[in-house]
Amino acid sequence: MTHPPKPRWLKVPFPSGEKYNWISHRAKDLQLSTVCQEARCPNIGECWNGGTATFMLMGDTCTRGCRFCSVKTARRPTSLDLEEPRKLAETIHQMDLNYVVITSVNRDELEDQGARHIAACLRAVRLKNPRILVEMLIPDFQGDQSLVKLVMNANPHVLAHNVETVERLTPKVRDPRAGYQQSLEVLAYIKAQRPDLYTKSSLMLGLGETRDEVIQAMEDLRQNDVSFLTLGQYLQPDPSKLKVFRYVHPDEFQEFAEIGDTMGFDYVASGPLVRSSYRAAEFYIEHKIRTESKTA
Repeated sequence: MTHPPKPRWLKVPFPSGEKYNWISHRAKDLQLSTVCQEARCPNIGECWNGGTATFMLMGDTCTRGCRFCSVKTARRPTSLDLEEPRKLAETIHQMDLNYVVITSVNRDELEDQGARHIAACLRAVRLKNPRILVEMLIPDFQGDQSLVKLVMNANPHVLAHNVETVERLTPKVRDPRAGYQQSLEVLAYIKAQRPDLYTKSSLMLGLGETRDEVIQAMEDLRQNDVSFLTLGQYLQPDPSKLKVFRYVHPDEFQEFAEIGDTMGFDYVASGPLVRSSYRAAEFYIEHKIRTESKTA
């Protein structure tokens, strides 16, 4: 299958700017990974110049091989950096952020799949930056609820996990160790244990899903009480990954946003350039959390 031509609404300027360069150099100096770079996000210039970055824990190499993702893979990546919690907390402090998104690679080879390391990073960030709001995008931990609980108990303000695509396409798109129902169960467990925590998930469109399948996935997420949802266009990161089936028109994304509103999501960010970490969504979530904390 050949690529459909890329439409004009997906064209973005080449990233540059003082803040962009500072974050780039800072991350390199401290050997911190950002999902913005590893996932080749098209919004990297806008976000970094706006003082927003999404940091990726436990290195730049994942033990999974999802067919949509550009992150490097290996069965046994390098050892964890035990200084990462301190480095991350200090970098975020110097960036003077109000809201930060943290994610991680999968580390299936570790006994606890990295859950304790993630929790340590979250605690360090919150201790060094007591006023910051933290969103944590977690792996599925192979469905091990005790590991999800370790991260949950480090008290991020938003705990996210992405289903990535509709149920039918999951075996084609994601690593065999990932599962659509397993991801829903992770999200359901978080809400069952901590109703006070906001949950979030994301869908990529343009992989061959139908409109009805997208709506069903949205309904599945709402049935598991997911608070926030992002929907964006899948873009092939390199020739070895899945090809784009089609480019979804902005009007279709707008329709899904309206449908999501009627379903009862607290917020739906839906557009061609929307990603699971997305400034507009983060701005809304930050405002909502801070407003509710004042009225509590």
